[in-house]
This record gives sequence, structure tokens and C-alpha cells, in this order.
Amino acid sequence: MKTAILLGATGLTGGILLQKLLKDPAYGKVVLFSRSSVAVKDEKIEEHLIDLFKLEEYGELFNADVVFCCIGTTKSKTPDEDTYRKIDYGIPVAAAKLCNENGIETFEVISSMGSSPGSKVFYNRIKGEMEEAVLAQNITNTYIFQPSLIAGDRVEKRFFENLAKNALKVLNFVLVGPLKKYRSIHPEIIARAMIQVDKHGFKHTRIQSNEIREIAEKS
Repeated sequence: MKTAILLGATGLTGGILLQKLLKDPAYGKVVLFSRSSVAVKDEKIEEHLIDLFKLEEYGELFNADVVFCCIGTTKSKTPDEDTYRKIDYGIPVAAAKLCNENGIETFEVISSMGSSPGSKVFYNRIKGEMEEAVLAQNITNTYIFQPSLIAGDRVEKRFFENLAKNALKVLNFVLVGPLKKYRSIHPEIIARAMIQVDKHGFKHTRIQSNEIREIAEKS
């Protein structure tokens, strides 16, 4: 059975992924690194409550077959750009470096559609820079998930994000063909796809939103 490290288990997608990993007999242990407890009791869980900005200090505990990185924030939740960068860039890159150092062969990370290191949009630029830094670690199996807007209920309210989600629910019906990748996507679909890719791999490193859906349908 595999040991999986999960970063971001207290978030929307990460929380769903955690539940799926706990139910999947292919995974014997799920190691969590978080600032706060997930408050889930399961014999598979090994939980470490740490300062994620200092993840590199916990290399001796960072051992697994696969690392799932679901770390991410928003401008509304983290308006300070330096802190935003530490979360969306710093934590995933630190995790990728630990994978390299400790010989972990599979690293999966959630990025976003439109990510590009040359983007004029701060959010997209940080995600693009993160992707490039992760790929520079040359981990044997690196998969970057690039979903469109993630649908689903969050604890905190985000007015404009919710407005966009409601609009996309309508638009999803007309986004067909090459436009399918712009449809909003539920975190449950992303979680299913991440497990499927870990088990069976994928033909390329960057996985777009429509491909995430197709992968999840096979699970």
C-alpha cells in the first residue's frame, strides 16, 4: 500500500481528497502537514501541525510514495502580495524540493487555468512561476492540474467569486467543443482525477480542466 503526503487538507479540494484517500485501500497511510488540525480521526492519518512557511525544516518527516499539493489562497482572503506569494508559490515549491531531496517520485499540484510566468495578472503570474520552479526539480512524475474556476461551498464567503460561479453555471451549458475547458469544475472531480493520475499516470505534465473531467470519469 502507498503512503501519501497531503498538503492543504483543510481546504475545499484537499478535504475531499483526504476523504477519498482514507477510503481507498491502495493507500495505507496519509501524512498531513497543516497549520490546523483537520479534526478527522482515522488510523491511516499521521498529522503534523507545523508552520507551512517553514516546511523545509521538516524534511525528516517528509517521506512518501506520492505528494498531493492542494495549497492555495485568493486575493480576497490574502490581500498582502508577499504573503500570497509565500502560500501559492513558496509552499508548493518547498514541497517539490523535498520530493527531490527525499526521492519521492510523484508530485501532484493544483495550479490554475491561465497560469503563466509572463502574465500581467498577479494571480496567474505567481501560479506560472510556481509551475516552472516545480518542474525545475525534475521529479520523476510531476503533474500540474490547471482547473478553471472551482465550484463548491466554502466556509468563508467570497461575493464576486460566488457571482462568477453562478454565471458559469449558466455558461457551462453553452461552453462546448474547444470551450469546454472553461466550464467551472467541482473539487470532487479534481480529487478523483488526482488519485486516478497517481495510479495510472497521464500522457503529459500539465492537465487542463477538460482533461481533469475526462480523467475523473475513468475512476
